[in-house]
Amino acid sequence: MGRKPKVVALGGGHGLYASLSALRNVTDELTAVVTVADDGGSSGRLRRELGVLPPGDLRMALAALCGDDEWGITWSEVVQHRFRSEGDLHGHAVGNLLIVALWELLGDPVAGLDWVGRLLGARGRVLPMASVPLDIVARVELDGVISTVRGQVACALTPGRVQAISLVPENPPASQEAVRAVLDADWVVFGPGSWFTSVLPHLKVPELAEALHLTKARRLVTLNLAPQPGETDDFSPQQHLEVLRQHAPDLTVDVVLADTGVVDDLDALEKSAAALGGQVITACVAAEDGSPRHDPRRLASVLDEIFLQKR
Repeated sequence: MGRKPKVVALGGGHGLYASLSALRNVTDELTAVVTVADDGGSSGRLRRELGVLPPGDLRMALAALCGDDEWGITWSEVVQHRFRSEGDLHGHAVGNLLIVALWELLGDPVAGLDWVGRLLGARGRVLPMASVPLDIVARVELDGVISTVRGQVACALTPGRVQAISLVPENPPASQEAVRAVLDADWVVFGPGSWFTSVLPHLKVPELAEALHLTKARRLVTLNLAPQPGETDDFSPQQHLEVLRQHAPDLTVDVVLADTGVVDDLDALEKSAAALGGQVITACVAAEDGSPRHDPRRLASVLDEIFLQKR
């Protein structure tokens, strides 16, 4: 058997969780590079109180990399568990507290995440995309009026249409481990996930964006199964690619993976993919229950075939 491909998956939240749940069954050489702009819930509280990176998306990525054995299932449930109380612990996820505790003890976010990964038996590595907490600023159009909103939660919940995003601080320092992983990868996977708040922010971290442009890795975009309320209402699959091109005009993509059930205009999608230098592959990768979720086994099977160039 040949060497398994080195894969870097970019994103955050539930979209990255779906991607990693599939990819961990395809390769042992897996690295997640995770957005660090969350300002809501448990992550937002810890970020404001302690000045740390928001741990929630990092925690979810680690949970996704847990194995299917008793150890992996148990620890995945533990780190995802949220306290329910009338006090200050209400809403905090156990994994967030564990991650932040290791950061305080070790003084190194990457080392702390590696220790949690070892505890969980994670099948891969989880890294932050930047070494400082970030804020997302979105330019939003509503009824013909352009305004800006700041913060991941505000961007995700805006009633207007998001047109573009930027980061504060404007040129944040990238995680050097993330940069090295991208440059060393065989494949880089964008999406699925919240397009403006989980996927595109990686292209606004200068050193990471440069690595994504320079890497010899092939690049794959996994399209969402449904628009993200607030962020991408009424977006067609090809509009996701057009926005990607607007934010990174020099970035090339090799493969665009779309579920057969969400492609209404294949010609238009192929044209948008070709503008990025890529080809479209359609396959049934959605969950059987009809919900807008990727099925990990279906997605893994298709990704494996793509990596082996059987599609």
